[in-house]
Amino acid sequence: MPHVTQEFSKGIEQVHDVQAICDQLFALLAEHREFDAETIKIRAIPVEYYRIGTDPQSFVHATLLLMQGRDEATRSGLNAAILEVLSAALPDVGSLTVQDVQMNRTSYAKRLAGP
Repeated sequence: MPHVTQEFSKGIEQVHDVQAICDQLFALLAEHREFDAETIKIRAIPVEYYRIGTDPQSFVHATLLLMQGRDEATRSGLNAAILEVLSAALPDVGSLTVQDVQMNRTSYAKRLAGP
């Protein structure tokens, strides 16, 4: 953990390097003292159908999933850092938002392939 899922308005990938943004977010979280690089996952999902209340009609919404127990200052700082990466990479996108979601340690399930 952590995971970042970016939902973005379809078409952004034609103008911006979404993989590079994923790589930048990975590097940001890998530098954080609380996270091991092996546990970080960054995803980007295009959204074909949408409507937002502002123009231009483009958006990226990032959801930061963290195991429960991180204080509000840490979560707010991570959200701000993610927003900074998105803002620098996507200056022409109409709406950039970030939220964090705390996951329950006792109910989280995971399986990795390999020995």
